[in-house]
Amino acid sequence: MSEPESTDQPLPLVAHLTELRDRLLRALLAVLIVFIGLFPFANEIYTFVSEPLRELLPPGATMIATEVASPFLTPFKLTLFAAVFLAIPYVLYQVWSFIAPGMYRHEKKLAIPLLVSSVALFYAGAAFAYFAVFPLIFAFFTSTGPADIAIMTDINSYLDFVLKLFFAFGLAFEIPIAAVLLIWTGITTPESLAKKRPYIIVGCFVVGMLLTPPDVISQALLAIPMWLLFELGVYFGRFVTRNRKDEGG
Repeated sequence: MSEPESTDQPLPLVAHLTELRDRLLRALLAVLIVFIGLFPFANEIYTFVSEPLRELLPPGATMIATEVASPFLTPFKLTLFAAVFLAIPYVLYQVWSFIAPGMYRHEKKLAIPLLVSSVALFYAGAAFAYFAVFPLIFAFFTSTGPADIAIMTDINSYLDFVLKLFFAFGLAFEIPIAAVLLIWTGITTPESLAKKRPYIIVGCFVVGMLLTPPDVISQALLAIPMWLLFELGVYFGRFVTRNRKDEGG
């Protein structure tokens, strides 16, 4: 007996656009609410994010602000990014609520775990960057400079640097989701991906070189997890293929 398909009635274009507008407004409102709640703690949030570098500075060294408005704008910008970061589950829920009516039941069955996993993996990537990568690369940077150079990092430059790494590691941790989606849509197979393993490993190190600072430590800390996550995606992709065969047979 074939599986019942989506029973939702198609909506006219204007209704779709109206719903899309409402979903976007709800997502923006959620980000705004979180931002308002976090803003009184903007300086504390920046202190927390900058801790991996500050605790490695030599005695008497501090971070500095080289622009007049930096002491205000830099924590403000970080708090805005933090609000988006924390509101991601609700934002993705709004995206899901918009596209779900047009999906078949078997598609929803896989899409929900993928959606939850993608959020969890992005958070895991950011946490890995903060707790594992930052201490190592900042220890490397602060210990390799000339002895007569005082280390006083600009707070805005530091923020731009760590946001780039947060994004790079969060995105890299989405590799299992990308692999499963490629297998699920039939673009490739687990066996085909496994045969491309040598090229994938080289590609991981190339991406690590492009997305991280020019040092071997941070490049390896991004490339090796990317490779392991690729293997995880291939592993779960085999289950997707097996379930599809079971449903078809």
